Amino acid sequence: MRTLVARLDSDGDVLLAGPAVRAAAAAGEVVLLCGPSGVQAAELLPGVTRIVEWECPWVVHPAPDVRPFDVEAVTALVRGVRADVALILTSFHQSPLPLALLLRLAGVPKIVARSVDYAGSLLDVRLRDDPDVPEAERALEVARAAGFDAADGRLAIVEPPAFELTGTELSHPYVVVHPGATAPARTWSPDRWAKAVVALTAAGHRVVVTGGPAEAGLTEHVAGACGTDLGGRTSFRELAGVLAGAEAVVVGNTGPAHLAAAVGTPVVSLFAPVVPAVRWAPHGRHVLLGDQNAPCRGTRARDCPVPGHPCLDLVDPADVVAAVAEVTS
Repeated sequence: MRTLVARLDSDGDVLLAGPAVRAAAAAGEVVLLCGPSGVQAAELLPGVTRIVEWECPWVVHPAPDVRPFDVEAVTALVRGVRADVALILTSFHQSPLPLALLLRLAGVPKIVARSVDYAGSLLDVRLRDDPDVPEAERALEVARAAGFDAADGRLAIVEPPAFELTGTELSHPYVVVHPGATAPARTWSPDRWAKAVVALTAAGHRVVVTGGPAEAGLTEHVAGACGTDLGGRTSFRELAGVLAGAEAVVVGNTGPAHLAAAVGTPVVSLFAPVVPAVRWAPHGRHVLLGDQNAPCRGTRARDCPVPGHPCLDLVDPADVVAAVAEVTS
């Protein structure tokens, strides 16, 4: 049995597809079709035999043009996979049907997905509901509908490496602060993060600040004189090792929140309600901070639509200190 699992967006989304991937892997090979921003997470998922990368123009942001050559190329790639079944995993605001059409043209004999829209002959098994459940559970239900035994819903990755950096020894205990996010609306403002690092340090915590290469300026500002700045100094796999060694991770609604959950580290999430927490809150032990009934609720905004970003910027750094104490007690 060879299963094609498609999850075409970012690292966090791909991590949440992990339980469905493992369910399919128990029955044979799994080929994961993902976008460029999900490859790092795909490489960490247990059960993935092969990764096929494709930038899907109706999923990624900003969206590239839909070009016939690209569509023909991915159709040929999928045809070469020779999958017996395909699971299309989407979020509640995405349609699986454009990809289902390409998979059908590529000759995939059985396609399973969740769609509230009529699918005609594009789907062989269609889940018609759209329940308010965690995103990983929504994906797992697609695997169950395909006939896979999907009892294990925990997040997991392959064993991350212990992170070592010349001149920086990550000794225990420490708390990770990860201030960045792809969508600015889904994280705290930089000055609030910097004040939280000061507050955590004053409470006796060693603070390590993490971020990608493009976030080095942000992490330097947030770390200030108190924190250890690892911005741009870790790969995604190495970041998993840093998170695995932490007492707790303080983060917005972004991929590293799910990466922390996958390595079993408790999370304090600065969670803006632009997407529903019931679907996107971190798995495992966590505390959510932020006004979940703010005016931005349910907007899916990338940039805060309310002046002052009140859903998160009204959170006091002292609240973060208290939440860290709660999840580590």
